[in-house]
Amino acid sequence: MKIILLGYMASGKSTIANKLAKSLNLQSIDLDDYIEENEGINIKNIFKDKGEIYFRNKENYYLKELTKNKNDFVLALGGGTPCYTNNIDLITENGISIYLKATIQTLFDRLILEKSQRPLISELSDEKLKEFIAKHLFERTLFYEKAQHIITIDGKTTNEITSEILNLI
Repeated sequence: MKIILLGYMASGKSTIANKLAKSLNLQSIDLDDYIEENEGINIKNIFKDKGEIYFRNKENYYLKELTKNKNDFVLALGGGTPCYTNNIDLITENGISIYLKATIQTLFDRLILEKSQRPLISELSDEKLKEFIAKHLFERTLFYEKAQHIITIDGKTTNEITSEILNLI
């Protein structure tokens, strides 16, 4: 079984993937970490040195590699992964896809604390961040909602979200 978690930055994909994998005795994979490991460079520097298009092409390549793999795992995607190069089709055809849905305010509250670690938002002022999130969510929701399951995460603990997913599958 391949469980693939998608959603916006800071929706908890990596944290939930780890908890879920532990509960199911599966490997947890974070796509961004997988890319960094295979490229030998961190995501921030890929964006800075090689650009977003290069990154999105590599993201697609490694997503294909993972989804074609016969092993079972829980995969946490990057926030933009489902939105490029028909990745959403790869995701929904090769696993159980779950969208971790959060409100703009929840995402803002989380992202304001970790802006410096996020290449897409590190240069934004706090005032521009909320507008950026809203715009991105508007653009990405069409892709996110193609997931087989949608879990609203606002006001829930990681244990509650993990239990909800376990009940779904």
